[in-house]
Amino acid sequence: MREVFLHSSKALIFQIDSDERQRFKYLFFFFILIIIKMVEFFMELFLKRFSKTQLLIGFTSVVSVVLLIGGVFISQTIQTKSQVRVLSSEKEQLTSNLTITQKSYQALKNQDQYKINQQLKKDVDKTHTEYTDSISSYEKIMDLRVQKQKTDDLEKLYASIVKNLSDLHYATAESILADLDGKIKKINDDLAAAAAQSAGGSGGPPPPVNNTPPSGGYSFQSVQTDGGTFSVAIISADIGSTRVIVDTASDGDCHDNCPVLSLGDYVGRSGAFAGINGTYFCPADYPSCAGKTNSFDLLVMNKNKKYFNSDNNVYSNNPAFIFGSGFVRVVGRALEWGRDTGVDAVISNYPLLVAGGTIVYSDNPDPKFNSKGPRGFVAHKGNTVFIGDVYNATMGDSAKVMKALGMDDAMNLDEGGSTALWYGGYKAGPGRNIPNALLFVRR
Repeated sequence: MREVFLHSSKALIFQIDSDERQRFKYLFFFFILIIIKMVEFFMELFLKRFSKTQLLIGFTSVVSVVLLIGGVFISQTIQTKSQVRVLSSEKEQLTSNLTITQKSYQALKNQDQYKINQQLKKDVDKTHTEYTDSISSYEKIMDLRVQKQKTDDLEKLYASIVKNLSDLHYATAESILADLDGKIKKINDDLAAAAAQSAGGSGGPPPPVNNTPPSGGYSFQSVQTDGGTFSVAIISADIGSTRVIVDTASDGDCHDNCPVLSLGDYVGRSGAFAGINGTYFCPADYPSCAGKTNSFDLLVMNKNKKYFNSDNNVYSNNPAFIFGSGFVRVVGRALEWGRDTGVDAVISNYPLLVAGGTIVYSDNPDPKFNSKGPRGFVAHKGNTVFIGDVYNATMGDSAKVMKALGMDDAMNLDEGGSTALWYGGYKAGPGRNIPNALLFVRR
């Protein structure tokens, strides 16, 4: 509405400026004509009825009124002209200010600071990605240290990665990280081969292929799958004569600086004849575990019938094994299990490898799942329970081994620097101290 008014006012100003003298000339003659006509009118109308003196007074009054009206009209015209000029000036000033502001904004976008901010965002994103990858590598170094491997050279490489990231030398950091991961993989491959030989009790060739699991006790055997042949250390026990339990270092839920024990300590204090490391947990030597060291958040019921992490597993989609007197039950999601204390043990972990004799594990982008190493497991076939390790295997390889062994159900357990397996002594490990363990105890 203001724009329309300004436009109309601007046109009026132009007209006043260009024809100002002509306008007032016309107004002057217009009022003179009116006066003459009014005189003639009143003279004809009132000449017969009024005296000349009365007519003169009336004429003078009428002329005064006409002049007053004309004066007001001329005054308003002049005021309007002034207001229009003011509004027009304000409009021009506003338009000028807007133009200047738009140019300033465009200039700001084109300035180096804007470009610097955009580049800074890219740098932050790149640093975050590289740092996350490097943390994973550092945790692998910590796993090697737990296994009593010399890691000085690896730690120097890691320090170099951090330095290059701080200097924004991303390409160099990425190259060193690839070199570091390659060296870690080589050491892990050598450890896997050594662990397999140690589990077999000799330094000779791999054991012969045998896809039949032992009916009792300990066995070290090769299992052939469509993805290759893998060495497997496996312990079996009949659920009718064996009580499967979970022992925990803590008496209840713990969220930071939690107690841990070695697998041998768990075996000794529970009178077990076999055992394996339990759930995933947050090791104290992992940077990502600050504020929650040695804690675990998966559902467990220990030998004292105490449930751990019950509240945060109400909606858990992680699988769970339940062991009772003479039976094994497996649920695909821990949320399907109540908090029954009439059973011997409950342990949840992930992923589920085999269910109902069929592989249910699907590829996962997690590099920890796709790297080669020892893979702990708990499984059952009918009423026989199995624990053990598949060596130099990915998670997918482990699932294929469980399928080849004919397991009804199988679930992955913790691995890496926590790998430990016991049968009359360590068959693997001892690895780092752990917050819980799965044990076989004779009934």
